[in-house]
Amino acid sequence: MTTGIVARESYYERTGENRHKPTAHAGGAWSADEQHFSPLAGLVAHEIDRYLARRPGNLALARISYDILGRIALDECEITVETVRPGRTIELLEAVVLIDGRPVVRARAWLLASLDTSSVADSPVEPLPAPDTLEPWAMGAAWGGGYVSSIDIRRTPPARRGRTTAWVSSSLDLVAGEPSSPLASYIALVDTANGIAVQQDPTAWMFPNLDLTIHLHRQPRGPWTGLDTTATFGPTGQGLTSSVLHDVDGPVGRAEQILTVRPQPRG
Repeated sequence: MTTGIVARESYYERTGENRHKPTAHAGGAWSADEQHFSPLAGLVAHEIDRYLARRPGNLALARISYDILGRIALDECEITVETVRPGRTIELLEAVVLIDGRPVVRARAWLLASLDTSSVADSPVEPLPAPDTLEPWAMGAAWGGGYVSSIDIRRTPPARRGRTTAWVSSSLDLVAGEPSSPLASYIALVDTANGIAVQQDPTAWMFPNLDLTIHLHRQPRGPWTGLDTTATFGPTGQGLTSSVLHDVDGPVGRAEQILTVRPQPRG
């Protein structure tokens, strides 16, 4: 008698050296035929990890900034990574996501040399309540899409619109059959921030983000991504979602997302 091993579900399946096909779990919240940006951001970090693994070095990601150039269809994508500014202590990489040959995301990552600064490590930011002390939140009641239905969220009850703290985790692999670093798995959940502290009902208003910038003062570990998030809408169509990032050991950095705010089309 033989026993089969049940394959873990994933957000992507590799179809080539630099190519990936999204699964239904990568489906977006604004449109069913688009990718949610959160797992795609993690996939870019995963490909940067693979690029760095091919050569020696002791550099750690300190900042990654993604620009979303257009609609990200739920289709196969290609990711290229190259060095823009080489260096032994500071390096700049650029990654580009292409769908049907068209760039849809451009990301730049600053890497810094790792050294021991534990004697001066400190942050005035207080840790979040532990994930197991918070109640699960059914994010799918407010948002659709395969990605939202795939994640586990523990959220504090918002005291007001546009302000909350939450923990996010996922049991899915980023890429089928491939281990992902704690960093890539962590980043794959950060973009969720724009959906946890909403200012307005998403059935009445659209507020998709055009970018995501993550700054890190230490490397995070999983399986939980902590978000202390504030969402602000301005008076002329712009908005900003700002998050202090945490893991279970405390703060790890910050994330910013610029928003385009506009009414949902009627009819």
